[in-house]
Amino acid sequence: MERKTKINAEEGRQDLVITREFELPVDLLFRAYTEAEIVEQWMGTKVLKLENRNHGGFHFETTDPMGNKHNFSGTIHHFVADQKITRTFEIINAPFDVQLEFLEFEGLGDESSKLTMHVIYRSNALRDQMLKMPFAQGINMAHNRLEQILKKNLK
Repeated sequence: MERKTKINAEEGRQDLVITREFELPVDLLFRAYTEAEIVEQWMGTKVLKLENRNHGGFHFETTDPMGNKHNFSGTIHHFVADQKITRTFEIINAPFDVQLEFLEFEGLGDESSKLTMHVIYRSNALRDQMLKMPFAQGINMAHNRLEQILKKNLK
């Protein structure tokens, strides 16, 4: 299966850029990141808090197959509807530091759009540690679910 979500991780840097084109209008793609009901479906997580505004925040909880709970949280620093979200992202009680994420949503036509995520880590060692995990495969699968769920809801 083609990996539609692309990850550009230049050697020796502490950031990466994730891009994905979707067969979805940009407003619908943006809603996938901002409406709790949709986030829960494609991320397979429980949304405990989602405040979509400047200086808002989020808190998600996921239960793994062994019954362990994992929490993710962050602060939304900048929010422009249908265009961009700047936020921090942290996996609570994990060996990863907080990361800074710049999400940009771009319309490519009436029925297609593009998501660009620029993710900055505290060090390139932390970034490389993340890339050793099945990160690329996981985000591609999540984006595939996002597109499938929203296309089904369009019909």
